[in-house]
Order: sequence, then C-alpha cells, then structure tokens
Amino acid sequence: MSRREAQALADEKKLDLVEISPNANPPVAKILDYGKYRYELQKREKEAKKKQKTIQVKEIRLSTFIEEHDILVKAKTASKFLQDGDKVKVSLRFRGRERDYVNKGRDVMNKFAEACSDVSVVDKKPTFEGRSLTMFLSPKPAEKHKKSKGKNDSRKSEGPSPATDNGK
Repeated sequence: MSRREAQALADEKKLDLVEISPNANPPVAKILDYGKYRYELQKREKEAKKKQKTIQVKEIRLSTFIEEHDILVKAKTASKFLQDGDKVKVSLRFRGRERDYVNKGRDVMNKFAEACSDVSVVDKKPTFEGRSLTMFLSPKPAEKHKKSKGKNDSRKSEGPSPATDNGK
C-alpha cells in the first residue's frame, strides 16, 4: 500500500498514521490514535517506576571507645535497614588523639560486622577516608531466595497438578 493510500485511510477513520519502523523495507506504519498511544506509553512507564525498588544507603556512626552493648544496639538498627533491602555505611570518626588508636577502631568495626553477619555481607572492608574509617554492608542474597522459595512451596500444596488428574 502506498503512503498516500494509507494516509487517506487514516484520514477517513479520523486517526493518525504512525510510522513504526522506518528502516524496514518496506517501512511499517500503523493507523491509530496517537494521543491515546502516547498516554498509554506514559501510563506504562509510571507503572514500571512504581514497581522499582530504590536501594538507599543508610549510615551508622560509631566511636572508637564504644561499649559492647552500644555496638549491639547499633547493629540491631543496621540489621533492620538490611532486612528492608537497604545498604548500610558504617563510619567511625577519629577525633584528636583517638587517631593513635586505629587498631582499636578496626576492632570495633570488626565486632560490628560480626554482630550483623547473620543478615549482611561486607561489601567494602574498613578503609580510611580522611579522619574516618568507613565500611559498607549489604543484605545477604540468600534472604531473597528464602522468601521466593517459600512462595513456591505454598503453590505446590494448593492441590494436585494437572498431570496427575489425567491418570484417573
């Protein structure tokens, strides 16, 4: 069909002639309401955005001379963030003479990582950035697999599969 015939058909139906793939031989075109088409595309894009999960980076600050219980409390807070699917940045700032106790700071970071080890994986080991020691934790990938496996198991228990019904 020629371009003029297609345009005449579209005008007759009071719709638009939209070129789908101009590089094809012959070019492919569709007759449709272009305004409605654009609206539906925008609607699909919005829906896709809603379904996306944005990963945030939450920060937990520690100090060099922190007590054991305080580490556990902060680790519990970090584990909540990790269970929600967020990453955690753990920072320990050295002030004044605390800089002489870098080993103590590394020990604190290691204790913190150990306390969160059941729900997290160390992404980036403790490194110096200026006057602070930073470490990144991310959620364990096994947590996601456990949830999806649980859903599959419940589907299997709903009833017999169609393959077993055919045998009766």
